[in-house]
Amino acid sequence: MFLWDKPLGLKVFRQTPEKAAISRMLAANQGLYNGFLAAGLIFGLVHGNPAFAFQIKAFFLICVIVAGAFGAATVSTRILIVQALPAAIALVTLFLA
Repeated sequence: MFLWDKPLGLKVFRQTPEKAAISRMLAANQGLYNGFLAAGLIFGLVHGNPAFAFQIKAFFLICVIVAGAFGAATVSTRILIVQALPAAIALVTLFLA
């Protein structure tokens, strides 16, 4: 969200400065969405009720997986590896813990 049109963001997302400028607001929207997902996961980590915390973490990890799968289907399969795979690993780890 904050690095979209900066050198690191351009490199990571394989953007030209011109393309990044055009899509800046779209990236800000996606960044905000991802920030809310992260906030939900953090809430699940700090919640005092273990059973409810488990449900919160599972819900938000599933949301990340679905978003990653949608991104892979509509934008780039690379998103599946970068976003959905780590969330899937975390979800499996959550269920095994």
